[in-house]
Amino acid sequence: MFHTEVAEGVAVVTLDRPPVNAISDAWIAAFHAVLDRLEARADWSVLHLRSALKVFAAGADLAEMRTRLDSPGGIAAQLAAVRGYQALFARIEALPHVTLAEIGGAALGGGFELALTCDLRLAAHEAKLGLPELRLGLLPGAGGTQRLTWLCGRSVSLRLILGAEVLGGAEAERLGLVHWSVPAVELAAAAAATARRYAALPAHAAAAAKACIHLAADPATDGFAAEIDRTGDLLRTERTQTLVAAFLDRAAR
Repeated sequence: MFHTEVAEGVAVVTLDRPPVNAISDAWIAAFHAVLDRLEARADWSVLHLRSALKVFAAGADLAEMRTRLDSPGGIAAQLAAVRGYQALFARIEALPHVTLAEIGGAALGGGFELALTCDLRLAAHEAKLGLPELRLGLLPGAGGTQRLTWLCGRSVSLRLILGAEVLGGAEAERLGLVHWSVPAVELAAAAAATARRYAALPAHAAAAAKACIHLAADPATDGFAAEIDRTGDLLRTERTQTLVAAFLDRAAR
């Protein structure tokens, strides 16, 4: 279901569950296992998610969903499955590493909710992105209503979710759903270059900055105080001391 390769500070995880990378209970468990293995390593700072298929991920496994709903206690079983999606997506979002989703094809429903957990999103112009669950009388319950609103604001979130809109990559970039959009033929190279660019920056500083950025969404937390605390932590590291000293030496010349 997944292929993992680590090089140049980038852990590339390729989704490969034909035909459409449907999200099943086994898929969730396998993804957790991938993260377990990666978290045991110290040779990467960027997680790059991509797909081996024409789609990025099409959402929930419909056959598994039908089986759950047809069983006794089907609604409870389906809700438990959605909680499992939420738990995995929250784990990805909470990683201290920089995360990048390369979206080459359809990323709909749960597939787009997966992409929303990433810090960065790069899509092909030809990709299709959206949260169309309302067409089924449902809502994007694996974090979609929350993360899309945090990302694009209430107005855009209301438009897209209540209208069950599906957007191309260029329009998704215009509305802020993705950071960059390029022609499909350029996507793989652009995503790889982007991942390497972020991996070249000091990982410990990126982790600290990411933690502070997340706090900006929490009104109960003093993000300014957190900036001071994290800056102090960074200044105490040998890596930051070396980088700052070299910069000051260059500036003094």
